[in-house]
Amino acid sequence: MALFRRKEEKHGAAVEAPRPAAAPACHNPYIDELAEHYKSRLLRETNLERLTSLAPGEMRLAIERMVSQYMSEEKVVIPRSEKELLLTRLINESVGLGPLEPLLADPEITEISINGHAEVYVEKGGRLELTDLKFRDEEHLRHIVDRIVAPLGRRIDESSPMVDARLKDGSRVNAVIPPISLNGTLVSIRKFRKEPYSMDDLMRFGSFDEAMCRFLQAVVEAKMNVLISGGTGSGKTTLLNAVSHSIPPFERVITIEDSAELRLDRPNCIGLEARPPNMEGKGEITIRHLVKNSLRMRPDRIIVGEVRGAEAFDMLQAMNTGHEGSLTTVHANSPQDAFTRLEGMVVMAGLDLPSAVIREYIVSALDVIVQVTRLSDGTRKMVSISEVFAGPGKEVEVAEIFRFQRIGMGKNGEVLGYFTPTGKIPRCLERLKMFGIEMDESMFSRGAAEAHEHLHPV
Repeated sequence: MALFRRKEEKHGAAVEAPRPAAAPACHNPYIDELAEHYKSRLLRETNLERLTSLAPGEMRLAIERMVSQYMSEEKVVIPRSEKELLLTRLINESVGLGPLEPLLADPEITEISINGHAEVYVEKGGRLELTDLKFRDEEHLRHIVDRIVAPLGRRIDESSPMVDARLKDGSRVNAVIPPISLNGTLVSIRKFRKEPYSMDDLMRFGSFDEAMCRFLQAVVEAKMNVLISGGTGSGKTTLLNAVSHSIPPFERVITIEDSAELRLDRPNCIGLEARPPNMEGKGEITIRHLVKNSLRMRPDRIIVGEVRGAEAFDMLQAMNTGHEGSLTTVHANSPQDAFTRLEGMVVMAGLDLPSAVIREYIVSALDVIVQVTRLSDGTRKMVSISEVFAGPGKEVEVAEIFRFQRIGMGKNGEVLGYFTPTGKIPRCLERLKMFGIEMDESMFSRGAAEAHEHLHPV
């Protein structure tokens, strides 16, 4: 094969092979051509299913042996560094996710946003930056998306142009294709760490202070029902995963999610995942179905990854009927907004109930609302912890216990501020004592801060 014959002298001495993570920065048309050629031979002449069942190290060695044989047959000679690059490209394209592999392997990248085949952004340190990575064409990108969703029994095509999925490591994937998308195939990947963040980790990052950490852990341990509210990418799931470690190990926990993300490293924890309809539009299993079914599985706690619709009623019903200590998240911009959204979701359940009755139902189920926010500098903060209760006239009150007080902006665009108690003593301190948790009331004092009212009628 003269097309692939190349003399080593043209490239000088071989250098140490780059690691796979460096691959995106290297665009070598010759290596791309070789990779496509040997990929075709691998697909024709090997059993890919057997290859993918091997451990990563064994799989690389097997592919390396076969490619070395192909190169010997075709009298192709390239430097060792380019051969390493070729092997990495082959593995990524044949059994991996192609150009995405080095981005997924980079621990500093938290999110990947693909705006068509020629534009890929990554988030590092809370800020998006454009990469030089590109897919060959739209067909190449669609092939990668199909490889992600197919093992999960999901599909994406013109009749179903949007899909939610997850990678093997738990990273969340959303893909949208034309005609819904006007910019080609769009993919968003929210990466998850191999080792989930703990509350101590989040406190070190400045997401909240020690007093807020202690209070929230105590609330969860004392089986109070907690709603975590926040916008997209604000850290709701990360916080839910971290604070769930405060659940005593002897309790049975059931997690319910649209796309499995939570990783609770604990005994007696089982997970349920919703299922979309098949190609005939049948077989759908919704979050609401799963919440109803979980009540028959003897749960001590129910954790719903996110409530978005009518399942909110079933979740509140579980909280109201003996399944205390349940946790869930909701998309909302403030504790009051979260409460209003819950009210709307209960209405979606088709119950013909007056608003006052719905609010009374919610307040009897919900104990604490935690608000998290992604600030303009990319940092994620717990900006409020509030207690929910019925006021004297049965109106709903949201009493803020802790807050993040924002005071300005630094020279480099960083948000300046501090965490502070509001001075409001939580009503739940007596309940905490019942669970053997003593908290000094002084930790809720705002000291010399100017006094003002913190009760907000909803």
